[in-house]
Order: sequence, then structure tokens, then C-alpha cells
Amino acid sequence: MSVAQLISWLVAAITFGTVIMYGCVGETINQKAGDLNLGVPGVMMIGGIAALASAFIYENSVADPSPILGMIISLSSTLIASGLAGALYAFMIVTLKVNQNVTGLTLTIFGTGIANFFGGNMMKLSGGVGTISVANTANVFRAKIPGLFGNFGTFGSIFFSHGWMVYLALVIAFAADYFLNHTRAGLNLRAVGEKPATADAAGINVTLYKYLAAIIGCMICGMGGLFYVMDYIQGTWANDSAIEALGWLAVALVIFTSWKPRNATWGAYLFGLCYWAYIYIPVNVSKYLADKLNLQKVTYMQNLYKMLPYIVTIIVLCVVSRKKKRENQAPASLGLSYFREDR
Repeated sequence: MSVAQLISWLVAAITFGTVIMYGCVGETINQKAGDLNLGVPGVMMIGGIAALASAFIYENSVADPSPILGMIISLSSTLIASGLAGALYAFMIVTLKVNQNVTGLTLTIFGTGIANFFGGNMMKLSGGVGTISVANTANVFRAKIPGLFGNFGTFGSIFFSHGWMVYLALVIAFAADYFLNHTRAGLNLRAVGEKPATADAAGINVTLYKYLAAIIGCMICGMGGLFYVMDYIQGTWANDSAIEALGWLAVALVIFTSWKPRNATWGAYLFGLCYWAYIYIPVNVSKYLADKLNLQKVTYMQNLYKMLPYIVTIIVLCVVSRKKKRENQAPASLGLSYFREDR
């Protein structure tokens, strides 16, 4: 593998991993409150389509659209739409006490359906598949940090060739970790996720914390969809449910990181490296492995490479389970509805 290929692989892993990181951090906040939100893929789809649709409407309604204003509109739309999805989820599981697994899966189906519906209609309005473009807005999201890119030699592109949302994801991950471990509100949130009855008896508003965790967590997840649409695929739309697949990887990454947002900062990139391994692993290595496994085609070996993120997750789960440390386990009340009258 050449140096150029290695750099390309690392850059792709960071960009790809950023999408998952947003989903992972948002879902971690949800789960720390005891809410198993399997609606992350749907929320990311809603966040992505809200950003694209709002930017599309804005850029096609004015003669000279402002890229900065387009960015503000799309970002605001994502936060509002994904926040509303989080509020709906919280209403279902906290107020109505609906099963969390069913609610989350329904949210994923709903989000995927509504996103593809509006994405398909925008394609028709713009003339067909691949013709949606909000380049003015997307360019702002893809803009590199001035004065950094190109000033650090060949390897500078690994760290400084990304849009600002890559660095924002790192800030959010470390901020979430600090919040959960070093602030009163964060410790209260964790108490709600561990023993809501005890937290309630101590005067903590369990319902409020669960609502806020669902809404804020979903907002962060929605930003993953925004990043995918505006940066990763450069301001367009594809009805291939790729965002949904990344959403499920984000849920897996929560377990991989042992519910610690700071671990998402490297775990997401590791997932990115594993995911793109089938492209960058040298052909001669693939041929050698294919011969050893008696595979007739190298492409079969590439399909096996795509399993790497999930294999790594299983290995980590086995390692973590052997340590048997409470700090590496899920919140005690995860997935369970809280009935105040039972305390």
C-alpha cells in the first residue's frame, strides 16, 4: 500500500466515522437516561432530509442565495426536526409508557419513510435522480479551516482536510463526557438511568431529565444526518438508506465505547477504517486470503471485509464482559419504563 493510499484511507475513515460519532454521542445521552432509543437511524434520516429540504427551498426561492444563511437555515432545520422527533419519542415512552424497543423501531421506519418520500419528490422537482444540489450551502459545511490545510506537508490532509463539523463532533463528544461525569446535571441524568425511583426520591425530576435527554440526544443524532448529506455526499440525496445503515452502526458503537462519549472519538474512526478496508487492503493480500479460504473470487473476500466493524464490536463485547466492571455496563434501568407509583 502506498503512502497516498494510506492517507486516503485515513481521511475516508475520519469523514465516515464522524457520521457515526454524532449518532453514538446522541444515543449515549439517551441511554444514560435509561432510554434505549432504537430510532437513531430514523432520527438521522430526518435530520438529513430537513437540512437538505430547507436549503433546497431557500436556494431555489431567491436569486442570489447566501451560503452562510443557507447553512444557518439547514442547521436550524435539522435541530428543530430531530428535536421534535426526540420529543415524540419521549412522549411515547415517558408519558404513555409505550415499549421502548417498539417505539424506537417505529421511529426508524417513520424517519426512513418520510425522508425518502421528500427526497424522492425533490428529485422529481429538480429533474431526476442525482440532480438535487444545494452546492452553495454544502460548500460552507465542506470548507476547510483557513491557514491550516496544506501547511503541514503530505500528512496534513489527514487532520486538516475536513469541514468544520468534523471538529465540532470531537468537541461535542468531549463536552458530553465532561457533562456526564463532572456536572451535577450530568450525574443526576446518570442517576435517572441507573435507579429512577431513588433519583425521584432524592428530588430529581425524572420526567424532565428523560425528556431533555431524548430531545438533546436526538438533536445530536440529527446532526449526523446533516453532516452526511451536506459534507459526505456534497449536498445531494440518495434513496439508498445509507444513513439508516450508519445509524445502526452508531447504536453498535455505543456498546463498543462502553457508554463513554470520549471513547467515540477513536471508536468511530476505527469503525471507519474497518468499513473501508475492502477498498484499501492490497489486492494481493485479498488474493492470498481468498486462496487460503478456497474462495473463487476476490470480491467474496471483500464482502467479508465489510463485516469487520461488527466483528470488532463482538470482540470488544466479549472483552468488556470478562472484566465485569459496573462502569463498563449499560445503565441498570435501560429499556425499562418508570412507574412512579411503584417506588
